[in-house]
Amino acid sequence: MPASSWASTNSTAIDRRRFVAGALIALTAPRCVLSAEARAAGHADTAVVYAAAARRQGNGYAVLLVTGDGRVLREIPLTARAHDIAIDRARRRAVACARRPGYFALCFDIDGRAEPEVFAPPPDRHFYGHGAFSPDGRLIYMTEHDVETGEGIIGVYETGKGFRRIGEFPSYGIGPHEAILLPDGKTLVAANGGFGSDPVTGRESIDVAGMEPNMSFIDVETGALKAQHGLPPEINLLSIRHLVVDASGAVWFGGQWQGAIEDAPELIGRARLDRPIALIEPGGPAGDALRGYIGSVAVCAEGRLLAASAPRAGRVVYTDTETGKIVREVALKDACGLAGSGPRAFAISSGHGVVRTEEAREGENALETRFPSTEFDNHLRRV
Repeated sequence: MPASSWASTNSTAIDRRRFVAGALIALTAPRCVLSAEARAAGHADTAVVYAAAARRQGNGYAVLLVTGDGRVLREIPLTARAHDIAIDRARRRAVACARRPGYFALCFDIDGRAEPEVFAPPPDRHFYGHGAFSPDGRLIYMTEHDVETGEGIIGVYETGKGFRRIGEFPSYGIGPHEAILLPDGKTLVAANGGFGSDPVTGRESIDVAGMEPNMSFIDVETGALKAQHGLPPEINLLSIRHLVVDASGAVWFGGQWQGAIEDAPELIGRARLDRPIALIEPGGPAGDALRGYIGSVAVCAEGRLLAASAPRAGRVVYTDTETGKIVREVALKDACGLAGSGPRAFAISSGHGVVRTEEAREGENALETRFPSTEFDNHLRRV
């Protein structure tokens, strides 16, 4: 992949954030904390393993590798809050991305065979909490904010050389949150939320009234825009945040409404490279019932069912990806993290330390496990 097609960057710049990140790695040297149950089971791998960022009461922040039946297989301490976990299945690694405004990302070996490695954005950038590996694991694409211009950026980092930043290309919008690679391995889809962040705090929103959210389909070889789909003016306050691709290749999103809750439209939609955004069919809980906020989206292993979490409403809704209709909902307080766990099954994590696994359509084979003194962050990834 030609780095010359991206704007050049200074990978040797050192600032305060990089110095802090360097200190972080000293605190995250390999440390595997196994529960008594896991030790007794001899690290049995019969259960599906998930990765999630969490806050551990009395232990600060961490990345956890857990099973749906309640075992903590590994705990990697962090000195700050992480958001999402990007999985490199080719090389069995993962990257924990700091919460927006993020100034570090931590790569760790899933099997604990190597020391964690920390990397940081350039001085005038911050991470948005998400990243996506190339299919071969050689590169990772990070959603970033250009503090000076307010533009969205996709930073490109070479994973085999200390996560050296080798280039960047535009996200073609403001406030890129999550970005995913399509199955072709050549097209990256960026969820541009539509509004900027205060350069000091990184959290306060700027120019919400003028939002222009979109889904941008980008050629990762050249950084060129292949297609872009926005929302109509009457629902421009629907910030496109999280993405997942289904079995047919359609890209689904979960949105977060920035207006009055009573005015919230449907919050879930889909698009393709050659098709504009279409919201789901009405019939299930509407946007106001979901409190205007989708925290995460995922598809089951067969790709026919979509799960979308609404933590502020304490619900998860399941949508048939072929019909675009909600087929079921489940109540779980502060439920946010989602991962496909079987052909038609999902795992759900909550901010109250609960992991629930179930068959999506009927809720069969449901198992709910509580992890004491644990508050899971917004996302859950199947390892």
